[in-house]
Formats: sequence, C-alpha cells, structure tokens
Amino acid sequence: ALVSARMAANVGEEEATVSLVDVLEEDEELENEASAVLGGSDSEKCSYPEGYVKRQALYACNTCTPKGGEPAGICLACSYKCHEGHDLFELYTKRNFRCDCGNDKFGEMECKLFADKEKVNSGNKYSHNFFGLYCTCDRPYPDPEDEVPDEMIQCIVCEDWFHGRHLGCVVPDCVELQEMICESCMNKTPFLWNYAAHIAGNVVVQVNGTSACKRKHQEEPEGSSEKGSCSGCRLREMKASGRSRTLQGAVFWLSAWRTKLCTCSDCKVLYTDAGVSFLMDEMDTVLAYENKGKSTMQAEQAGGAEGRDPLMSALNNLNRVQQLEIIHEYNDMKTELKDYLQRFAAEGKVVTPEDIRHFFEQQQSRKRRRANAGQYYCS
Repeated sequence: ALVSARMAANVGEEEATVSLVDVLEEDEELENEASAVLGGSDSEKCSYPEGYVKRQALYACNTCTPKGGEPAGICLACSYKCHEGHDLFELYTKRNFRCDCGNDKFGEMECKLFADKEKVNSGNKYSHNFFGLYCTCDRPYPDPEDEVPDEMIQCIVCEDWFHGRHLGCVVPDCVELQEMICESCMNKTPFLWNYAAHIAGNVVVQVNGTSACKRKHQEEPEGSSEKGSCSGCRLREMKASGRSRTLQGAVFWLSAWRTKLCTCSDCKVLYTDAGVSFLMDEMDTVLAYENKGKSTMQAEQAGGAEGRDPLMSALNNLNRVQQLEIIHEYNDMKTELKDYLQRFAAEGKVVTPEDIRHFFEQQQSRKRRRANAGQYYCS
C-alpha cells in the first residue's frame, strides 16, 4: 500500500518527491531482506544427504504431522516439491537439523526428492514451534486473538520465538543487531549470568553490593577484551571481580559478544556439557547465515556481469512521459500480483517458481490480446 501511494503521488504531481527508481530500489531491498533466509538454503534439492545441516530454513507440515502426533521438520526444497498446497508453518531457521520429509513420522508418504531416509533423525531437536505455537504463552503467530502490537524475538539457544512483552525485560533499540537468550535458557546455563554482568547490553549490575549502571559493553576492565588472558580462565576472573546482575529476564547481547567468551579447555568442556558449544562459533549466528544468503543471491543476480543493473540505469534515462507510462504498468502489475499471491496465502499454499512463471505468462498473454485488439486492417 505504501508503494502504491508513493507511485500515485508520482503520477498526480509534476514535482515528484520519490522517483520510480527509488520505489524499485526500495522494493529490491525489502525483497532481499525477506529472501535472505531462503537464500542460504537449496530450493531444488532435499538437504537430507547433507546430514545435520549447520543452519537452514525449515517448515513444519500441519497437514502431514498435525498437533497430537510426532513433530517433524522439512527443508525448503521439500516444502516446495513434496508439500505443495499443504498447511505449512514457517519456522525461520534452526541449527543442526536433518530433513524429516518422508520418514516414519509421515506414514506412507515418501519424499519425492530423496526417498532413502532413516526411520527417524535422532539428532533433531523439536519444540512446540513445529505445531505452530510460540513463546511462553504457547500461542500461534500471527495470533488472531491477540490485538496487542508486538514483535517476536528468537532466543539463540532454544530457538523459540517470544513476544517482546513476555521476555521479562525492556527490549532495547536496534534489537535486530543483537542476540537474545531467554531467561529459561540463561538459568539452564548459569555461567552465562557472569558474562551478562560484563558484556551484555544495558543492565544494572552489582559491584561489591553497590548498584551501577553498565551502559556500554566497552566499560570493561582494561585488557579484558581478549578471548582469554595470560593469567588463565577469563570466566574465573569475571566471577572473582565481584560484578553481578539480577538473575531475571532475558538477556540481550551486543554484536561480537561471542568473541569475548573464554575458550580455555575447562570452558570448552563447560559449553559442551551445557549443549551450547555452538556459542563459540561466530558463523552459527542467524546474521552470518543471512549474509551468506544475500551474497549468494547477489552473485546469481549479477551473473558474472559487473556494474549496476542495466534496467535501473535505463530507467534513469527515460523522460517524464515514459516514466509515467511505466509507473501505470508497474502499479497494475503489482496489484494483480498481490491479488494472485493472496489466494495462495488464503489456501495455505507455498508459492513455487512455477507459480510465478505462470503469473507472468498470463500477463504476457493479456498484453498480446490488448495489442491485437488495437490493430485495424483495411480491406
């Protein structure tokens, strides 16, 4: 609606404040952000042969594995090829997961892309997310009964999603630049509370019994920014510093906080025993996965060509009348595409590349009919 309003303003006013190029560039940016999650996953091949994938886009099929049965997750390609038209839950991304499509959890159904699978994937971890439920309130998202506007934030440990108002803390600004660990996971890994008092975001800490506001993560003891120190375990030094914080609510961690975790041999055992050894891997982050997806898409779009998209360059060279004509055509196409996609959303179907190609084939067919209708011949 915002894009349509902007384009309408361009048509109705001679002095346009937003050009068609601006609109297209904004659309492209939104598209890149939305598809970054999918860009890091293969849309053609089942991910099962890759084993437990470090991080991938996942879905759960409410048609094949509804609530009351066993939870199961499927990869991006299987959501397209094996579960088209099914009621799917989009799970964003999860780590160390192997595609379940067609295994014993799906009864007689076989995976169309890779049928030779083990009965179950014992290394997979499941939660209520696989039945379309989230947060401590155990509600769906979007929730038709929830009229309170709120954002959902994912815990990097359990990978569940939480309403901001249910985290037990104030959600910071620029939350998309930070990682969050929910209170439950913090309590399961209590040594992280020591780190939280030193390297987390804005928190009220206790220093030898006195409250102090720790506003920036840079306010650390001199020389403490390294992963370890010459004297030994950094975690042990933090415990001895006398700095602590209230053990309540979710914790938000500033960027690059993982590089500040101690990696001495004792701490590595501690991470492994707690099941959070992935915290030592900076490439485990969702941001790293999305950046990989964006890079893949950009490389595919470039196709080896250098420089700016020739379409964008050509638009800059059009005169006002030509741009207005394209605006009308683009606005009509965008409206029709939105209506076309809304039918899929209403029926809970996944949109495939074939569906998009079919849409544009219909567009071309209608365009040819309009062109032919305007031709006149003399006898």
